[in-house]
Amino acid sequence: QVQPVESGGGLVQAGESLRLSCAPSGSFREIKSMGWYRQAPGKPREMVASITPGGNTNYASSAKDRLTISRTDANNTVHLRVDSLKPEDTAVYYCNVAVVLGNYKLLEAWGQGTLVIVSS
Repeated sequence: QVQPVESGGGLVQAGESLRLSCAPSGSFREIKSMGWYRQAPGKPREMVASITPGGNTNYASSAKDRLTISRTDANNTVHLRVDSLKPEDTAVYYCNVAVVLGNYKLLEAWGQGTLVIVSS
């Protein structure tokens, strides 16, 4: 069982920065991709940012200039930094990972989510 474990959410003031982290627990052969999604109240879940093992990144166009995704390969951790936070960034942020299991099957797994509340 592979389970992404997120950390770093909480209550922040508008204009501040926030860093979220996520690392998948469990056993797997390799990570194919890691990323972050978010779901604001009353809205569908949307992609925020993703990164491949080679370092290729993809960002949501709506907030691209305020997002930085990175990874620490030593401990399979992905980080998301959001700068100049706005109240509309308030959402539950979910970590998503795609891994190759020991039986060579591809598994996509979601974290439990971490709540970010941006106050104005």
